[in-house]
Amino acid sequence: MMPVKGVRTITTDQLKTELKDKNKQFIDVRTPGEFKGNHIRGFKNIPLHQLDQKADKELSKEKEVIVICQSGMRSQQASKMLKKWGYTKVTNVKGGMSAWA
Repeated sequence: MMPVKGVRTITTDQLKTELKDKNKQFIDVRTPGEFKGNHIRGFKNIPLHQLDQKADKELSKEKEVIVICQSGMRSQQASKMLKKWGYTKVTNVKGGMSAWA
C-alpha cells in the first residue's frame, strides 16, 4: 500500500498521545456493527460508504482529521477522499483497530 501524498501516518501508540488533543477530530470508518463491537472513546463513527454525505456536515476543514478502521485499508481510502475534498490535515492510523491494544 502506497502512502497517500500529504497524509500523515501514525501508529496506535502515537494515537494514544493524540487522543488528548481537543483540536483534532477522530473518525472511525468501519461499519456501525464493527464500531459497536469495539471502538476507541472519542472516535465518531462515519462508515466509509457514508463519508461523502457526512464529511461536510460533521467535520471541520480547519482541524486535523484522524481516521481509523479495522486494518488501515479503509482509513487509507477515507484519507485519500478527505484530501481530495480539501481537508488539509489528514492522519491515517496504521494497522487500525487490529493494532490497538
